[in-house]
Amino acid sequence: MTSETKPNVVFLFTDQLRASSLPIYGEHQISTPHIDRLAAEGTVLDSMIAGCPVCTPSRAMLLTGRHPQTTGHLMNSVKTRHSEISIADTLSSVGYRCGWVGKWHLHTGVWPALDRSPMHPDWVPTGRDRLGFEYWRAYNQHMVYFDGFVQEGDWNYTRWKGYETDGLFEFGKQFMDDEDERPFALFLSPHQPHYTPGTFAPEEYYERLPETLELPDNVPDEMREESLVMYRHYLAMILALDDMLGKVLAYLEETGRLDDTLVVFASDHGTQGGSQGITPWMKKMPYEASIRVPMVMRLPGKVPAGARVDDLVSMVDVFPTLCGLLGVSAPRSVEGLNLSSAILGEPGPRREDAFLMNFSAAYDWLENGMEWRGLRTPDATYVEWLDGRVELFDLKEDPGEVTNLAGRPECRDMEQRLRERLADVMRQRGDALRPIEEWRGWFDEQRRVVRNGYGPLSHPESTPDWSLLAS
Repeated sequence: MTSETKPNVVFLFTDQLRASSLPIYGEHQISTPHIDRLAAEGTVLDSMIAGCPVCTPSRAMLLTGRHPQTTGHLMNSVKTRHSEISIADTLSSVGYRCGWVGKWHLHTGVWPALDRSPMHPDWVPTGRDRLGFEYWRAYNQHMVYFDGFVQEGDWNYTRWKGYETDGLFEFGKQFMDDEDERPFALFLSPHQPHYTPGTFAPEEYYERLPETLELPDNVPDEMREESLVMYRHYLAMILALDDMLGKVLAYLEETGRLDDTLVVFASDHGTQGGSQGITPWMKKMPYEASIRVPMVMRLPGKVPAGARVDDLVSMVDVFPTLCGLLGVSAPRSVEGLNLSSAILGEPGPRREDAFLMNFSAAYDWLENGMEWRGLRTPDATYVEWLDGRVELFDLKEDPGEVTNLAGRPECRDMEQRLRERLADVMRQRGDALRPIEEWRGWFDEQRRVVRNGYGPLSHPESTPDWSLLAS
């Protein structure tokens, strides 16, 4: 790769994969040789934080570099404003061709679904609803893992063959195989290891698991049986993801492009898995199982090999940080930080804390009862709930977040400092901790965003201000 040539990008973006369930972060019950290889040949981020651990809000943070208080993504299945400038818009403006394969979840699709766990095709219209991605083999949100559906063209769909991780890889390979002189940026977004009411994974992956599984100590006895059933499905799907990454690396190697491609492996949020006594498939909680996610990246000659970075990185930082690694200017609309200097071991900005949040007790509509805001620092998590609860955990001494230190005299100064800092961050974002049903005015009858934390917005299908792309 010459200094004038931009590297390709393959961003493998999984759904609901927490960091602690991978061997590179401490899980000892499975083997993930391809993720391990990526880590050995690249850099592991040890403190990658999904600030809003719900699918649509987190994906919007990744693709726009902006917070839910700005984009309006307070819940799942919201139509993204056409004026949002995405990472695909940015990379396309400097010569990339961009493709999205797999789960999207930045639109309504066919919501309200025929059921709460949709098992049928859905649609994302051509144009700005796809935020600048020109190649599209995607679905908004369904849970059909075998012979499932992706949208092809505008109205029709096609099915992948077999299991989702295999099928989506074939669509991704089709995009990478296209004879085009431009560098490519491919976002591969399998739904695994998310819950499905159908079959979770091929039997071969269950055969690779130990007969008896262990759970973290912070899963209470009354939750262990249910959590063990869930975790077996979860680990089987992780093995399928590892095989998918292996296919990506092998394909890039076979075509002579591996060392000219920035390969990233990441997730939108985690899952509780029974930790803190919470339903195993639940996310949207302020605890490490929900908010701490994997991120591993490889680009020889640029990203250090065999390195680990413990600096905090929030989901809103991913867009500008990728731009920094690629030598591309991020748009001025971005609210996150370019933390590429931390990855490269160079002087530059560092994040002191990551803003944490959840808005609704439901996933797809506004329901009071689970409103909280918080901060994740390198050493602690601080959370305020609308119902008056306050939580403070020392992550160095208590990584399982078992002992709440809020209210203890010896922690008074730290608690006060984090309370004041959280209030300041919320003011910056135009945010307030109040019942989510009071936010209904943010959306019109089509679930389009018509206002945000700073006030009313222009028409939801307004065109972007492309001048924000200027360096």
